[in-house]
Amino acid sequence: MATVLTFYLSRVIGYKVYSESKKVLGRLMDFVVDISFERPKIVAALVKFGNQSILIDYANIRMEKVRGKYLIICHHIEETYVTGENMLYLKKHVLDKQIVDIDGKKIVRVNDLRLCILASGTFVIAVDVGTEGLLRRLSVAKPIKKVINPFGLSMPSRLILWDDVERISFQQEGIKLSKTQTKLSTLHPSDLADIIEDLDRNNQVALFASLDDEKAADVLEELESDAQVNLMESLSVERAADVLEKMPADEVADILDDLDEGKAEEILTEMDKEASEEVRELMEYPENTVGSLMTTDHISFREDMTINETLSELRDLKPESDTIYYLYVLDASGKLSATVSLRDIVVSPPETKLNEISNKNVIKVLDTDKIDSLAEIISKYNLLAIPVVNKFNEMEGMVIIDDIVFTLLKARRRKG
Repeated sequence: MATVLTFYLSRVIGYKVYSESKKVLGRLMDFVVDISFERPKIVAALVKFGNQSILIDYANIRMEKVRGKYLIICHHIEETYVTGENMLYLKKHVLDKQIVDIDGKKIVRVNDLRLCILASGTFVIAVDVGTEGLLRRLSVAKPIKKVINPFGLSMPSRLILWDDVERISFQQEGIKLSKTQTKLSTLHPSDLADIIEDLDRNNQVALFASLDDEKAADVLEELESDAQVNLMESLSVERAADVLEKMPADEVADILDDLDEGKAEEILTEMDKEASEEVRELMEYPENTVGSLMTTDHISFREDMTINETLSELRDLKPESDTIYYLYVLDASGKLSATVSLRDIVVSPPETKLNEISNKNVIKVLDTDKIDSLAEIISKYNLLAIPVVNKFNEMEGMVIIDDIVFTLLKARRRKG
């Protein structure tokens, strides 16, 4: 008899459960773990006695290993009950389910689970997502190893520590992802978007719902349009509005344009009035015009403002990095007259006025111009952003190079 320190779930599920006197009592069907611990801790075992399955307190169970086989011993049969969203059945809720490999930033399937017995209890320490785990389930891993080892071949095996995975596939069982515990919030929005796009419709919604509004907005911007539509249609109007209010108005307009008109109107009505009006204005532009692509988030200053006043206002505004590629200068009538760079602002004396250091030769486009004209302009003048004006030369917004490139690539994919 050997002391069991670690074991795979597949090596004990379905095994006989014995009494202390080695009498067969039933079969082990599953383990229940409490995920509120740092690593899931087994708190109960589901044992089938004849035609009835009952939960046994795991404190009444121990494991031994005899001649390479596991012996599961139950020294006291007393039914227990476990409740709460922190309780998972390993076979039912985890095995064969999809999880996120946080380190590899991708979706993987759980083929087996590695558990460890410590003085403080038995814990899940890793998931097996390799071929070996699948073959172990079929009881053919050892025979295949014996065949391939003489040829210098090895069986693909991959364990991921529980610390590096996150659950996603439990919506159908009523198990929710915890906003406070989820590791997904540590991933970059573009990585999270890739993961969401690999999921089925239900799990896309479950994963997205676990994110706070700020993170959800960042991820939504990175998603393909079909995934955006799926999520917006699945979310409540209130949650959809909360998320969209965190996004640039031009991105919101693009998303709502793809939605059912009735749903889009409900969301716009629920949104903050100022944000909603901004989006509505953008949605009025025809699809292939500059106005439909521009962002209304831009920074402009009066030409008679000093460097000191400008810097003070910038500190108050705390703008996003992509809105300060260029700062725009307006004349006394509020029309676009020049641009000024951050570099020139920083190196100029505090009392210098903007009209003294600004560039009067402004490259700009009309909000009614065709989007196709933008590519040539950014290429010819090496610009990161282009100011957008109306027919009266009043600032309406700006178009960022990232949005131009994305739109052109999207159009090319459609043609292909």
